[in-house]
Amino acid sequence: MQAAAGEVEAVLDMLLPKPVGPEMQLFEAMRYAALGGGKRLRPFLTIQCGRLFDVGVAQLRQVAGAVECVHVYSLVHDDLPAMDDDDVRRGKPTAHKQFDEATAILAGNALLTLAFQVLSRPDTHADPFVRCELVTRLAAAVGGRGMIGGQMMDLKAGEYEHTIEAVTRLQRLKTGALFVFACEAGGLMAKASPKAMHALNAYAHDLGLAFQIADDLLDVEGNAGRMGKAARKDKAADKATFIEILGVERARDQARRLADQAMRHLDLFDERADLLRAVAEFAVARDH
Repeated sequence: MQAAAGEVEAVLDMLLPKPVGPEMQLFEAMRYAALGGGKRLRPFLTIQCGRLFDVGVAQLRQVAGAVECVHVYSLVHDDLPAMDDDDVRRGKPTAHKQFDEATAILAGNALLTLAFQVLSRPDTHADPFVRCELVTRLAAAVGGRGMIGGQMMDLKAGEYEHTIEAVTRLQRLKTGALFVFACEAGGLMAKASPKAMHALNAYAHDLGLAFQIADDLLDVEGNAGRMGKAARKDKAADKATFIEILGVERARDQARRLADQAMRHLDLFDERADLLRAVAEFAVARDH
């Protein structure tokens, strides 16, 4: 993951506009938010899933960079006072604290649109139909029936009953949808079989939920300094979490079960998927 993070950092540095011209502050904010931090888990998934099908590394890095642009956009907007109102992200002031709210909003918008620009470029994939499919799938993952819809549910969590079904749906949208795109992108680029695509989809769904439960656990038990962001905010904000429904120990057990299930979905790919199996282990064992 560290090696892949370095590769993605280099791609992002290339993709992100250099801070020159009258719009310089926008470009500074984009680079501030996107460079120099984060686990780069989603782009790592893109690269590793693509390698199952021998997709070109340069093309995978392009798509991985687009995925990370979307993820960073979501963090910049989630941190705004109108959303989660966070002051620290990845161990440094959030974008709206470092700059201002208007700049943070524009930087998030620019990161999101840059992702679609990258996916549409011929050097990302030679086949225009594949590029269109990548754009369509990412738009669905990010939009109202994906990540943004999940964020709306999260903001309105105090207005509906927090059942396991509701929390699962929220997290499948808010967190899981981008995980699914990250994992499926390489298969789309390789025009993989329906059986292979189903395996990637199932793996991503279970991994995304396991990762989110682990995130909920870290909010309760984690160290803010280690995580690089505030802890113990979910309960105070009446967030709909798995911890609230299941309690700490049952939630931890459920995360473990989901991780194990995610790994079983990879049987089709034998030892080629060992790093993806290790990701599932990491998702539930991490401390940040």
